[in-house]
Amino acid sequence: MIPGSSTSDREWALDVFRQSLRTSRLASPLQVQVITASDSPLYDPEKLEYLRQLIQYILDGRVIVASYNLVLLAILLLFTISHYRQRITEKRKWRAIEEDARDANSETAENSENGTESSSSSSSTLEGSLSSQATYPKCDDEADLERQPLLKTRPGWSQSRRLKPGVVAHVRSWLMYQPRPIPFVNRSLPSNGTSLFVTGYFALNIFFQFFKLPFEARHFFAFADRAGYIFIVNLPLLYLLAAKNQPLKLLTGRSYEALNIYHRRVGELMCFEALVHFVAMVYWRLVLEPDWLATESLWHYFTHPLVLEGIGAFVSYELLYFTSLGSFRQRWYELFLASHVFLQIAALVFLWLHFWTSRPYVFASLVIFISDRIIWRVGLKSVTIPAGIKVLEDGETVLLSAQWDIPHRKGRRNILHGWRPADHIFISVPNLGGYSNFQAHPFTIASAAPNQDDAPARAYLDLLIRACSGFTLEFLRHARLNPTVSVRIDGPYGSQDPLNMLRATETAVLIAGGSGIAVVFPLLWDLAIVHPGKRKIHLMWIIHSRSQQSWVSAHRLDQLRRAGVHITIPQPTAEAGRPDVASYIAEIVSTSPADVGVVVSGPDGLNRAARNACARQVQSGVDIDLRVEKFGW
Repeated sequence: MIPGSSTSDREWALDVFRQSLRTSRLASPLQVQVITASDSPLYDPEKLEYLRQLIQYILDGRVIVASYNLVLLAILLLFTISHYRQRITEKRKWRAIEEDARDANSETAENSENGTESSSSSSSTLEGSLSSQATYPKCDDEADLERQPLLKTRPGWSQSRRLKPGVVAHVRSWLMYQPRPIPFVNRSLPSNGTSLFVTGYFALNIFFQFFKLPFEARHFFAFADRAGYIFIVNLPLLYLLAAKNQPLKLLTGRSYEALNIYHRRVGELMCFEALVHFVAMVYWRLVLEPDWLATESLWHYFTHPLVLEGIGAFVSYELLYFTSLGSFRQRWYELFLASHVFLQIAALVFLWLHFWTSRPYVFASLVIFISDRIIWRVGLKSVTIPAGIKVLEDGETVLLSAQWDIPHRKGRRNILHGWRPADHIFISVPNLGGYSNFQAHPFTIASAAPNQDDAPARAYLDLLIRACSGFTLEFLRHARLNPTVSVRIDGPYGSQDPLNMLRATETAVLIAGGSGIAVVFPLLWDLAIVHPGKRKIHLMWIIHSRSQQSWVSAHRLDQLRRAGVHITIPQPTAEAGRPDVASYIAEIVSTSPADVGVVVSGPDGLNRAARNACARQVQSGVDIDLRVEKFGW
């Protein structure tokens, strides 16, 4: 027994303390102004006042932190307003661009019928200055492209096409710029704009962590409790950002894969808050807790059901963090998928039992998780279809193809009803056996989206699946022995934000690295064939070897060329090194009289080179909109 306190005193104080925190209000014995010996076994005014103050600090902190999600909703409202303003502007622009092209085509057709020749082209996409066979100089892999000067002034450069650089241009350029990877660990950093937003999110949480917090050692428990509550209020946001079907796409125009970086940062912050909460609670018990309030022994403390449940939740979420690291995901992707589901369920159960006040947040998170994973993805968006498979020329890539008539009836929105350019799906292949039936792997649809105006509309779906390890390697082996396979598909998923941006610009630049063509080709097809307009369209496709050209048929590329797309396929990097992407962008910008839209999809190095080349052009006064479709999940 601890000296200076009786068991009845300690048990009464702990019971009042726990009751107050569970009900989020002072327990009735502490609400009276004067406590007599008949009211409480702990008849010590000093201790009672301390207990009342500590509980009040904790409860006040919970009221403050409870408003956190209201702040997030206000921020979301601002982004929603900004998104819809941008959407209206883009729609107005692309209507003007595409209606001008239709008018020009009509005029050309009318002149042809009258036997006259039109002096103007039916579309400005036919007036290219870049050869479809152009190549660009090799870049020294050891050279730092970020420090190389821009291109010298080229013939045809028009300074009038550039706006006068100002503060806004410099700010936009800085936000677009992507710093180098972190040395030694070689971890890629996002753009400055993304880093600034994440920093703001961290700052908001730090504010709620310390606002009106008592900075006294004897009230340290309030700090530990606040860290746990910060963890709790972020829980629904974590699951919302991870959900494939969520309202944020409708409100912001960004699909879940674009928001994935924020999902990871939220998870990292929560794991840090969980660590702070755990360590602070242990430190409170070992060092700072008053003897008259402490449990009888450390064994009794750590084996208490409430503490054990908290340790279970802490371990589950920390394991979630470590198995979500990029190095772990890339090496053991299948294990990452399985552990992610199991650990999430375990963590939510432990959290529900551990912290009474967390239950509304846990319930909201569970609803998001179940509705996304089971009701929507499995019940509504999942379908099984037969598909043909073929190993392509490089020997490491499998082309999966399927086709079907699109049903006329509305209702379930799955892959059978079509998809949109640059959408992706998750596939499972039960034929592979083992755990393959329970795994879902993401792939971008490499074929053009079906035209819903056709009657009857027919879908032609192609996937490019490169063998690396695990599932893809097993699939390659299966494709070498079997021409067909049964595939379960979950999807489609994606955002039309890149396409909407490109349609609203008069110069569209699309850059693909390797299998990034799976993202870029459907966008190109929509711009040039489905929604042609008075715009210039440029494609640069960087390939590692000549065999990769088989990923897109020559017939399709010829169709795009005839539609006015300026296609550049440099010499393979295995033969000539990396092309100078910055020079390519600079040359296009130098001949573009209006705003430029750029979409890049490829490995991190290419994405960063293209992003920073665009940032330099923006700094010099060029109006460039950029979207980066990053590999990985």
